[in-house]
Amino acid sequence: MLELEPLCFSSACPSRALFDQIADKWSMMVLVVLDDGPQRFNAIRRRLQGVTQKALTQCLRRMERNGLISREVISLSPVAVQYQITPLGRTLQQPFRALHEWTLEKLPEVDAARQAFDAMNGRPAPHEASSASRSV
Repeated sequence: MLELEPLCFSSACPSRALFDQIADKWSMMVLVVLDDGPQRFNAIRRRLQGVTQKALTQCLRRMERNGLISREVISLSPVAVQYQITPLGRTLQQPFRALHEWTLEKLPEVDAARQAFDAMNGRPAPHEASSASRSV
């Protein structure tokens, strides 16, 4: 079992801030998209349905600052920018793949747990809630 110092959960611990930055959903997905090779901003955005321009820009800047990706200006007309994974960023791919595989494997169990929780707490299933709100 992983032994962690109690201070690792302190809000002042640098590891907590880094974990927050690398474990957010957009950072994880950006690394997956960049696994195919260098990509321009709009190509990344098209692959990540639902991400806003602002959220993606902030995510890419954080990842570049943390050394996980690099940004290269391409001298075209107009000037373009592309992003690629650094060697440090590549070290996260295996743990992220394992997490993704766990998510796919355990999703039925998680769905069953959610349904049991919702039933015990009198919450309608998500599809029931949306149809109920349409009929009001």
